[in-house]
Amino acid sequence: MSTDRRPLAVLVSSTFAFTICFAIWMMFAVLGIPIKAKLGLNETEFGLLVATPVLSGALVRVPLGIWTDRYGGRIVFFTLMLACALPIYLIGYATQYWQFLVLGLFVGLAGGSFSVGTPYVARWFGKERRGLAMGIFGAGNSGSALTKFVAPAIIATLGWQGLPTVYALVMVATALLFWFGTYSDPAHKSASGESFAAQMRVLKDPRVWRYCQYYSVVFGGYVALALWMTKYYVGEYGFGLKQAALLAACFSLPGGVLRALGGWISDRFGAYKVTWYVMWVCWVCFFILSYPQTTMTVKTVTGPLDLHLGLGPVAFTSLLFVVGVAMAIGKASVFRFIADDYSDNIGAVSGVVGLAGGLGGFVLPILFGAILDVTGIRSSAFMLLYGAVCVSLVWMHFSFKPQAATPARAPAPGSAAPLRKAA
Repeated sequence: MSTDRRPLAVLVSSTFAFTICFAIWMMFAVLGIPIKAKLGLNETEFGLLVATPVLSGALVRVPLGIWTDRYGGRIVFFTLMLACALPIYLIGYATQYWQFLVLGLFVGLAGGSFSVGTPYVARWFGKERRGLAMGIFGAGNSGSALTKFVAPAIIATLGWQGLPTVYALVMVATALLFWFGTYSDPAHKSASGESFAAQMRVLKDPRVWRYCQYYSVVFGGYVALALWMTKYYVGEYGFGLKQAALLAACFSLPGGVLRALGGWISDRFGAYKVTWYVMWVCWVCFFILSYPQTTMTVKTVTGPLDLHLGLGPVAFTSLLFVVGVAMAIGKASVFRFIADDYSDNIGAVSGVVGLAGGLGGFVLPILFGAILDVTGIRSSAFMLLYGAVCVSLVWMHFSFKPQAATPARAPAPGSAAPLRKAA
């Protein structure tokens, strides 16, 4: 009997398509810098510019997830990519701030591809391999790093207006490759015919709200930093656009590629335990990254002593790399929860959780810019993230404890035992 090769083909094609979609979704992380200079934007306006695609990408995730359950992931994914191509192309002809914001909303639809690809891929694999498969698909987050590698070179060669043209052509080509490299299985469609309101009843489940909270930190924080770090390197350390983008990729690349590792670890050790330790790693790193460049004079017995405290680019990039690894693992562990607990309704739940993560990625860059405008301290972005992780750890601790104290019930795979240890 021949081996069914369709799951592997779907996984490879979907991961490639998601990588391209994510690269385009994050395009303003690089493209926004010359636009900021051209339009004379302040930090808050820049934050809104880079975050606008994230907003629409987040809001569209819920309906896209439901449509995937109903109509199948292949047709929804293909149609979504084609729909994004024209708005991407038109960015090259925009001249005013509002035009970039409006087109950014349409380009942001590409970010909704995650809520299509996740249930589409997951249903091709059994539970014992589902975490790894979803982790491999989620590695398409590395598209953020791809943009940082190629976008500066395209801008240097063709000007910033050339980047949207190239990306539009790439999106159309990717859509065609995806269509001819994937398959449909009618058994993967939801036959319930439930309305949108009926499927949204999952919001009454407190587990869904916990998954939303976790994902808003590990994914929302990842997206926000991926959008912000190129500019951070330019402003804080004085690097040029190309070098700043390459250094920022030291965060974006592991934050995407290692998501597959996160899927494997979640399969092996359980989603709760993995997520708990991810939060602690982020807590430590953000505490160190929050410290601003500081110069002080200390009076000694031999006279004044000038001291400078602050992270150099090597130490800063190293810590950022660790954060990227932790967030990659955390993104996979959160979606392992969903695959285990909602195997018959993955699309709707992944859409809701993805919405929460996307909204985090939208709000944070705007707050980064606003706080920077008010305080003038660039590391204030990490101070904000440190506070968010503190809240997350406290919430996780107190939400785990009552469940850990509850006597014996059959645990869901990979959940209850690690939960007791985390509490």
